[in-house]
Parts: sequence; structure tokens; C-alpha cells
Amino acid sequence: MKKITQIVLLFIAIAVTAQEKLVSYVGITNFEASIPLFEEVKAINEKTTCILITKTGDFACWINIKDFKFKRNLMEEHFNKNYMESSRYPKAVFKGKIEKLDINNLTSEFRSYQINGKITIRGRTKKISIQGTLKKVENGIELQSEFPLNTDDFRIEIPFIVRSKIAKNVTTQIVCVLK
Repeated sequence: MKKITQIVLLFIAIAVTAQEKLVSYVGITNFEASIPLFEEVKAINEKTTCILITKTGDFACWINIKDFKFKRNLMEEHFNKNYMESSRYPKAVFKGKIEKLDINNLTSEFRSYQINGKITIRGRTKKISIQGTLKKVENGIELQSEFPLNTDDFRIEIPFIVRSKIAKNVTTQIVCVLK
């Protein structure tokens, strides 16, 4: 009887712990560094991993740089080899906290939250503070955020020959459904 009670308590503990952490393995991260009148510089990564600890608001995302896809293969090759050096710096990571998050107050309408943390790209870490929106959806919580990143902050060098065709301030967007 004692063993059965322990097993039941173990399953209850696992179920309670599982509800405290929400995860997405198929988040979408977009970025755009286009300049008007020049070729579009835009990519999408549909394999962004995000984790949210619902009790504390702790939030983390990581991206494999090589998973960004461009319309043109040559642009993707230059991005990985020359700009991001993805063989040397394979991941981008954000770790932070969604301020004043109360999961019980979420509804089917987007609600704005402040997200503070650190982002690491190409081995360089920078503190950032961004706005994000969250809402309840049928199978979890949807998070959306759009924010600028400056290439200088991460020592991403844009060659002189294309400097006028690529923006230094990159518009970045993330969307994920945490389950």
C-alpha cells in the first residue's frame, strides 16, 4: 500500500510540474534588413525553441542559425558563412523574464507585457527590453514580439560593397504557441 501511494504521489508531482513549463519547438522567427529600392533581405526560421516557466515568467528561446531560410540560396550561403559565421556561432539565445505575468489573467485577446533579458548572437551578449503580447489559444499560449536588433551590437560586419543595400537595424519578429 505504501508503494502504491508513493507511485500515485510521484505521478501527481510530475503532472503538476509539467503544467508549470510550456514549450514550443516550432516557433517562427523572421528578420528583415531590407533597404527600399534594393533586393529584399529577409529570412524565416520555423524551428525556434521556446520555454516559459508559468509561475515565474522566466522565458528562453534558442535558434539554430543555419535554420534561417532565404528566397535565394546564395544569400543564405553568405548569411551563414560571412555574416553570422554559423559554423563558429551555431545558435542565438534569448534568456529573460516576462514581467508581471499572471497566466490566469490571459484571455483570447492579446495582452501586452514587458520582456527583459539578454540575447546572445555570435558570442556577444546584450541586455534588451522588448514588448511582447500573449493570449490564450485553444492548445496553449501564443506569444508574439517584434523588436529591432543592431548589427553593430553583435559585431556583424557588412562589407563595404553591399553596406548601402542592407540595413544595420534588423527588424526581428518571433511568434510561438507554447503548450
